[in-house]
Amino acid sequence: MVACQAEEGRGLPPKDCLRVLNPEKFPTEATEFVLTGPAGRLECLADVPEPGSERNATAVLCHPHPRNGGTMRNKVVTIMERALREMGLATVRFNFRGVGESEGEYDGGIGETEDLKAVVEWVLRVRPDTELWLGGFSFGAYVTVRAAQDLPVRQLITIAPPVERYGFRDCVPPNCPWLVVQGDEDDVISPNAVTDWINSLDQKPELVLMEGTGHFFHRRMMDLRGLIKNHVQSRLP
Repeated sequence: MVACQAEEGRGLPPKDCLRVLNPEKFPTEATEFVLTGPAGRLECLADVPEPGSERNATAVLCHPHPRNGGTMRNKVVTIMERALREMGLATVRFNFRGVGESEGEYDGGIGETEDLKAVVEWVLRVRPDTELWLGGFSFGAYVTVRAAQDLPVRQLITIAPPVERYGFRDCVPPNCPWLVVQGDEDDVISPNAVTDWINSLDQKPELVLMEGTGHFFHRRMMDLRGLIKNHVQSRLP
């Protein structure tokens, strides 16, 4: 079976192409493939940095709420992926269960955490010496925080974590550098709630409040890209 290769300009592969199931190696260019997850197949998209810029790290990124249209092609997730790839990281995005061509049904973050762990297991199998980075936006931020308790994460990035909607206070903070990005005009996630949650933690992440932007960072994507780069640059392997 031939892998789905992204077309010129890193566009999306044609929907009717054949996807590799459980690749034995990490792709060498932007590629769609399928992994066997705990609820069935998981639709994935991996990419690699430009030759000569590679770092020994792989970022696995999680999308926002499936029931609100969240997919691995969400613009915030895509700009996070771009920022990290431009700094030399290989990247993997995937659709949670029940999204796109991923099988299964929405599970409130519990099953989605297992989906993430399945993707990470594959990454660490095909790239056993890589550093693991995790990133998530909104609902995806919750999933990454849940999973980070049980994974060898070297850098965590959470954007607009929905702390009032999910059990963040029940999660053990990860033992790694952790960046939280929050828009100060977010009308979906309360910036004050995010600040209060962080202040309640013994092991606090680095919180960056982006001024003049809401939940989806409209017209501020390039600013978000630069912010991510600036704040994790010193953590690169």
